[in-house]
Amino acid sequence: MDDDTLTIDIDGWEGPLDLLLALARAQKVDLRQLSILDLVQQYLDFVEQAKRLKLELAADYLVMAAWLAFLKSALLLPRDPEQEPSPEELALRLQLRLERLQAMREAGARLMAHDRVGRDVFARAAPEGLRTVRKSVWQAEIYDLIAAYGRVSARTRPVMHIVAERPVMTLEAAIERVSRLVGQRIDWATIESFLPEDATGGFRKSALASSFLAALELARRGKVELRQQQAFAPLYVRGTA
Repeated sequence: MDDDTLTIDIDGWEGPLDLLLALARAQKVDLRQLSILDLVQQYLDFVEQAKRLKLELAADYLVMAAWLAFLKSALLLPRDPEQEPSPEELALRLQLRLERLQAMREAGARLMAHDRVGRDVFARAAPEGLRTVRKSVWQAEIYDLIAAYGRVSARTRPVMHIVAERPVMTLEAAIERVSRLVGQRIDWATIESFLPEDATGGFRKSALASSFLAALELARRGKVELRQQQAFAPLYVRGTA
């Protein structure tokens, strides 16, 4: 007989406990003829003597023995018509749960029987990586090449700034010329009349701007008077008495 199987020997029954539970549920064994005291005593002896008994197996047998005691009490005591579920239904639920538990144990045993890394199979000590080969493919049109060359050339080309020499009239020269010409005139004269006769182009614009500033400076000093009839009208200059 298997050491993991609880076999009981009492008056009215001799065999495995789980079989007794199944027959009792089918009402093929008269539980009223069985001694619950002897059943409990044999269960305790089984647990005590089995040195390598698993805890979950002992728990299963304990549940089976408890259900047998419950079924016998249900048979001996008057049945309550309002009690739900019935003892037979409870016994059926117990059997189904035990079968489900056994199926899970068998599935777990099959999983644990597979090869395990580090015990049955071993990983490679120094795995080699995969080498990646990269190849660059350049795509460019003639416009892209010319534009790239222009940007690089503009960054590396030395910058030279040359100021073109232009004829200008300085403010000091304009002040000296306006002061001298105002002293020769006693009536109002336009600012353009103080420009050099040969002033043309860019030099004329410079001379006009410098003469205007010179007239403002001389008016501040009190040497000349300025007059303008309206905005953008000719500006007249006259020396003070």
